[in-house]
Amino acid sequence: MNSAETPDSIVIEPLAIGEFDRFITYLNEHLAENGSEEVGYFQPMSRGTPTLPSAKTEAFRSGLGTAVSELGWRRAWVARHRAAFVGHIDLRARPEPFTSHRCLLGVGVHREYRRGGLAGRLLAVATSWAVKTAALDWMDLEVLSTNVPAVRFYEKSGFESVGEFPDLFRIDGLALGSRTMTKRLHGVRAG
Repeated sequence: MNSAETPDSIVIEPLAIGEFDRFITYLNEHLAENGSEEVGYFQPMSRGTPTLPSAKTEAFRSGLGTAVSELGWRRAWVARHRAAFVGHIDLRARPEPFTSHRCLLGVGVHREYRRGGLAGRLLAVATSWAVKTAALDWMDLEVLSTNVPAVRFYEKSGFESVGEFPDLFRIDGLALGSRTMTKRLHGVRAG
């Protein structure tokens, strides 16, 4: 982002299903940075496979049309500067039964728009939706332990570490751990 542009010129809105293919192109461009020297690993994927696997792409697509009360639901928002996607956030159902009061979080910001508060703005939009629309009580995430900037962002955003799996992944000759973090959105409701 150049100095003449402001964070206010970035619009955050729900991902429209008609833009899904263009979104996947953006997402794959984002994933191409995974494992690079400049960025490091932010996904448990090898540098040799820099695109979202087709099964995950289709699960994402179908989840956008699934009711929040059903397993497999997903909702996503995109940040746009002019017409270009510059960031995204998504919430999705946990895969385990009896976890409808929780969701999993994923977020990413284009390299030229990092460290400008965009991830926080995306998180605020998704959190508001989670509390108001889906009546969720908890937001969970998994982050590679070596992704220190992301861990710090989540901690500053109120997430707490609840566990870590050292050496969970062995990717490109590296042993990478995974940290599980969670954030209570509001009080526990019996349902």
